[in-house]
Amino acid sequence: MRFKPLPLAGAFLLEPELHEDERGFFERLWCRRELAERGLNAELAQCSFSYNRQMATLRGMHYQAAPHAETKIVRCAAGAIFDVIVDLRPESPTRGRWHGVELTRRNRQSLYVPEGFAHGFQTLEDDTEVLYLISAFHEPTAARGIRWDDPAINIRWPLSPSVISARDRSYDDWSA
Repeated sequence: MRFKPLPLAGAFLLEPELHEDERGFFERLWCRRELAERGLNAELAQCSFSYNRQMATLRGMHYQAAPHAETKIVRCAAGAIFDVIVDLRPESPTRGRWHGVELTRRNRQSLYVPEGFAHGFQTLEDDTEVLYLISAFHEPTAARGIRWDDPAINIRWPLSPSVISARDRSYDDWSA
């Protein structure tokens, strides 16, 4: 894997290193040693998957409150997403800023999301599938979120949302 630093402190775009032959290719999605060598969270507690029927579906902006904070590696397995992270860490120099990347089945890139970030995405195609490698077990009592359209953060989503859950619509604005 190649680790490309993003504008938000501690976040990375993970680019694949494909090992190709006549059968196709092989690539690594997660490596404890490579993460640890860079001082990144190398825990893996669970793997989750979401299927999204409709283009412009919006999921987010989610995070887990301490002490159940999660690091995630997010990958689009089918279709395409505009993946967004927001730095919520109190002491971070990039606190309150957001960054978005396009993850697709074709570009095979992943997003490393550190603890203390809110995460969400919008599908850019119908029938989009997203894989999450997560460092901590989900704790429902620690589940939190901020509004996807919070004016203080001002995320510029590529499409007008077609589907948003009632829970995601109910989150409050983030208070810095």
